[in-house]
Amino acid sequence: MAEFDTPKGVDVSDLFSNIIKVKGRVDGVIVPEMGQAVMRMSALGGAALMQQHGMETIMQICTRDRNRLALQGDILSAYMLGIKNLLVIPGEEIKYGDHIDANPIADIDELTLLRVIKGLQNGVDMAGMELKGSPEFVTGCSIKPAKDDNDLNAELERAEKKVLEGAQFIITPPVFNIPAFTYFMEKIQHLRVPVIATVFVLKSVAVARYISTNIPGPPIPEEIISRIRKAPDRLPECINIAGELIVSLKDLCQGVQLVTMGWENRLPAILDVAKI
Repeated sequence: MAEFDTPKGVDVSDLFSNIIKVKGRVDGVIVPEMGQAVMRMSALGGAALMQQHGMETIMQICTRDRNRLALQGDILSAYMLGIKNLLVIPGEEIKYGDHIDANPIADIDELTLLRVIKGLQNGVDMAGMELKGSPEFVTGCSIKPAKDDNDLNAELERAEKKVLEGAQFIITPPVFNIPAFTYFMEKIQHLRVPVIATVFVLKSVAVARYISTNIPGPPIPEEIISRIRKAPDRLPECINIAGELIVSLKDLCQGVQLVTMGWENRLPAILDVAKI
């Protein structure tokens, strides 16, 4: 899968230009819900447009910006617009985005939202009222990066609760360290749901250093950072690293999502390296 941000505006020409280049090469596109808390076209609108153009979409949905009424309405609308896959996420905090004075909603949490989706599929809303026709979704969840084993065990406990509430697949944090990810897969296999690893495309040494310093989890191997630093042309080296990570992950999990953070036009080159 590949992540495609919606535009900050209504010009979708770049979006569709990039989607056409990977059509038939990826199984689906993940549509973020205002990632990094930056105001953009909603995931519902973006996913509906992409679905209409023949792409299988996985629409992110979070409780940051909507109360339970709006969430349920969006979920029902998504189904009628052809969107059959949902990814429940916590959503980044508003203070990190571009509308820092906005009021977060957070009416319900992730577990409750998963329960709501399960209820709608069973034909009832949160108030217990019967629906006239019910949707059907494949619903997934995400897990947060863990700073140590205790943190990882706590996150896996939360993941188990999410699976019990209806999550049918799990998206991981960005993976750079294959031995550490192998250990993670051993710890999570008891949940018996597909695991989708995130391949985050590094754009520079500075980005790699920032992630290693500020994001919990196994540090980016020094070998990867050194490769980028020593490369005469760093752009193709970053593309090669992402493609090689996909190859390394093929036998460890059930899929990958490619996160390029604005480099969607580089996706074909990454897929070429991965021979996809």
